[in-house]
Amino acid sequence: MIVQKPSTDNPKPRGAFIVFEGVDRCGKTTQVGLLVKHLMTAGLAAMAMNFPDRTTMVGDLINQYLKSKQELDDRSVHLLFSANRWEAVPKLEETLSEGTTIVCDRYAYSGVAFSSSKPNLATELEWCKSCDVGLPAPDAVIFLDITQEQAEKRGGFGDERYEQSDMQKQVRKQFDKLQKEDEADGRVPWHFVNAAQTVDEVQHDINKIVESTISSVQESKKPVGKLWKAEK
Repeated sequence: MIVQKPSTDNPKPRGAFIVFEGVDRCGKTTQVGLLVKHLMTAGLAAMAMNFPDRTTMVGDLINQYLKSKQELDDRSVHLLFSANRWEAVPKLEETLSEGTTIVCDRYAYSGVAFSSSKPNLATELEWCKSCDVGLPAPDAVIFLDITQEQAEKRGGFGDERYEQSDMQKQVRKQFDKLQKEDEADGRVPWHFVNAAQTVDEVQHDINKIVESTISSVQESKKPVGKLWKAEK
């Protein structure tokens, strides 16, 4: 059980920023919803976010592209995805400061992994990352781990532009690179969860990780970090 401990100098601890990542059809959306419900049942303020956010003007362009209704240059598309995250920063930071935990379905890691998996940007991992340097950093990344074969057996695979086997396999390799870089940096922990388990088993593993993360955030009282930005 997570217990918020108000103090005289900090009556309301900030919320934790939890990011879910993984290849398409690994179960992120389902688990994000279950986690938010679990946290709220435990008496904690929590809300879900997702990227891309298709409700904004930028998000609408992204949606047209993902639905193959619009063709755009690879760099332009990457900048659109990044802009979609940046436009959400004020709301994200305000929500965390008010003590609400944010559970996010995809973030900059997905943006970089997918863009750098395209042939035109295969050697541009650092450029792809540079567009998101300084975004709020998550307190934990939960990677739902599943084989490509298992993902393709799930309903809806292939409905959108990026849901192609070769693309997804390359995306997984790029996720691995990003995880290793974060591991070496030591500021954003990644947690791998076996997404081939039952929904309940996956949820159980996630709940333990998130409860521990929230407790750590509350006890440390550290401000939200900056993604891929060196501390001074």
